[in-house]
Amino acid sequence: MEINEFIEKFAEIFDDTDASALKPETKFRELEEWSSLSALGVIALADEEFDVELSGNEMRKAETIADLFELLNNK
Repeated sequence: MEINEFIEKFAEIFDDTDASALKPETKFRELEEWSSLSALGVIALADEEFDVELSGNEMRKAETIADLFELLNNK
């Protein structure tokens, strides 16, 4: 999966955030819609699309969307 495809899937977690507003360097925790439910959505995305278990501790280490993408690709 390429980063742009990941961003599209990441954007689907949110109701009001369009994928065109997101970039690899976007700090996802600064998004207005970011919440604990969003974090669960990312964990589900990791499982469904990457077949990877992502822990809360691992997610806390990531700051940007690119960090998440790299983390998932390296697992």
